[in-house]
Amino acid sequence: MLRQARLAGWRRADLAWERLMEQANEAWLAGQRHRAGRLFLAADMLARLRFARSDPRRATAPAARAVLAAAVGLQARAARLQARAQAAFDGIGAAIETAQIAPRARSSLFHLRMEARHRATFHANFRRRLTAIAGETAETIAALTAPRGPGHRHFSRWRGEKPPVFDDTRKILAACLLLPDRR
Repeated sequence: MLRQARLAGWRRADLAWERLMEQANEAWLAGQRHRAGRLFLAADMLARLRFARSDPRRATAPAARAVLAAAVGLQARAARLQARAQAAFDGIGAAIETAQIAPRARSSLFHLRMEARHRATFHANFRRRLTAIAGETAETIAALTAPRGPGHRHFSRWRGEKPPVFDDTRKILAACLLLPDRR
């Protein structure tokens, strides 16, 4: 996996951040709040140090940390983290529009040919789908400190949506879906 990612232009920081976020979400699901908090903090620091200001992944860890802060009653901290997450997530639309979409493996030669012939349509549909997912994430971030959020699934959805290719769409989906699900 590391070799594939490096060949696709991913840096160690990209892989480390994704791994930290996955481990933090697993810890959260297992009820290990302290471990989850440490991992989300490490992912947050890594994103601030290594990712461009326009990278929407910079919003994910503060949003996750806001969920943890709200869960233990630290509303002021949760509100600060939520505001930071919202500001960082504002550029998601531009990230989706400029995303490089790598070809996907197909289950049949027919589907492979269809994608090759209608690449522009395929990309437009994929961007529309990413925009819908980003909209759900924006709703979740806006409601992080509310007693009841919109109820979108994020991390559980990541498990099924995680792309097998290392391209910009994986980074965008990670930014949108590596948030802890509310319990």
